[in-house]
Amino acid sequence: MAVAGLVLGIVSIVLSFIPCINWSAILPAIVGIVLSSVGLAQSKKTGEGKGMATAGLVLSIIAIVWVPIYILMIMGAIGAAASSALQGM
Repeated sequence: MAVAGLVLGIVSIVLSFIPCINWSAILPAIVGIVLSSVGLAQSKKTGEGKGMATAGLVLSIIAIVWVPIYILMIMGAIGAAASSALQGM
């Protein structure tokens, strides 16, 4: 579970930085959080995979937080460009 959570965390963080498809990072990030949490709970019993589960959890959370911020930044940039283009007319 920890490995799967880490992989999904990496996938979601990479997807969150790609314009136009960054919204698709939310689904793997949610699944990554679930799998990393399960992996973290299993690592307490077995003592293996704690670092991978923690990294997957952190990456998935960062991706979920970053996606709306990035979308708002893009919308703001488009709005500013449109506003300045309309003022030049």
